[in-house]
Amino acid sequence: MPASESQTLTWQLLVDPAGRPGAENMALDQALLDAADRTGASFLRLYRWSPSCLSFGRNEPALTRYDRAAIERLGLDVVRRPTGGRAVWHDAEVTYAVAAPVEAFGSLRESYCEIHRRLARALQSLGVPADLAPNPESRAPLHTGSCFADAVGGEVVVRGRKLVGSAQVRQGLAFLQHGSILLDGSQDIVGAISRPPTAASSFRVRGSITLREALGRTVAFEEVAQAIVSVWDDQLTVTAHYRPLPPVTAAFGSDWTWRR
Repeated sequence: MPASESQTLTWQLLVDPAGRPGAENMALDQALLDAADRTGASFLRLYRWSPSCLSFGRNEPALTRYDRAAIERLGLDVVRRPTGGRAVWHDAEVTYAVAAPVEAFGSLRESYCEIHRRLARALQSLGVPADLAPNPESRAPLHTGSCFADAVGGEVVVRGRKLVGSAQVRQGLAFLQHGSILLDGSQDIVGAISRPPTAASSFRVRGSITLREALGRTVAFEEVAQAIVSVWDDQLTVTAHYRPLPPVTAAFGSDWTWRR
């Protein structure tokens, strides 16, 4: 029996289409992880970013990889995620966050793939030929560049191009996995603020695809969110948004973002 079926979960659903700044979004995801660890609850959150935001992975050496002066000159909102991976430009996307007990999903690999299988089914229901990337023979190191520059095994791809970028962290008895489902736009800004700047074409050719490209039409946040909710689980409970914001918001300020 798959790990995801070994325990029945009652999911709490939070849909936040209005959008929040990066620090608030990361604080909310961290609050869900804390709650899952403390109480054993399970959460599915679907949200946006406002303004658009650049996020770094938890352990990325952002001070050497990215040009802070250029980021500030462009007036970009920037935050460091509690999860790993490389930089992501959050703009036209649906962001998902799953916080749940480790016991219900098994190993990191099992949980990563199970969540992606659910997302792939949701996207397939919209007509997207989504699949999971095969496991590579060897994994490349995480160099400078966009999370979407290439796909690793188990990630959601369309004709080999990455559509969903995800990362996971574990804390006590729970885990948080969150990621971006690209609706439109590009990750070119990551190349522009890298050290040295990288040509925009490197991201387009090597890695990512958007839902607009995959379907040849504009796809709304609400359409993708509804598709995810429809396939996720029979035990979904709609809950109120977290208000006021949890006190951990300050933890995702500038000191944390530029700590290394």
